[in-house]
Amino acid sequence: EEKKKLEALEKELEDIRKKWKEARLEMKAKLASGALVGKGNVHVNYLRRLEEDEKTKLEEIEDQKQAIEEAEGAVVKARREYIDASRELQVMEKHKELWQKKVRGELSRREAHRLNELGNTIHQLRRWRGEKAVFEV
Repeated sequence: EEKKKLEALEKELEDIRKKWKEARLEMKAKLASGALVGKGNVHVNYLRRLEEDEKTKLEEIEDQKQAIEEAEGAVVKARREYIDASRELQVMEKHKELWQKKVRGELSRREAHRLNELGNTIHQLRRWRGEKAVFEV
């Protein structure tokens, strides 16, 4: 958008310069044909106004170029932040996977421990009742 604004300003500057050249040629033609001096003052004032417009437009163009540089800097910064955020997300996803594996392992270990305790308790109860294990004859 900033570049489009710059193009529009440069076109306006070109139009001002074109008008200045046309007015200059018109003034020369009228003076050469013997126009009154008072009419020349009107042309001179018009030319001065066009010169002022040109200077103003050049300042606007410089300001716009600065705005473009700032916008480009913002784009570079936004891209860098996006890349950093993307990498951070990947790291977080990797840590999430590792954490899930760790939790699953811990749950499996606890379940195995509880099943082992349950098996021991059942074995002790059967012994206490005098039952023989399946493997005992």
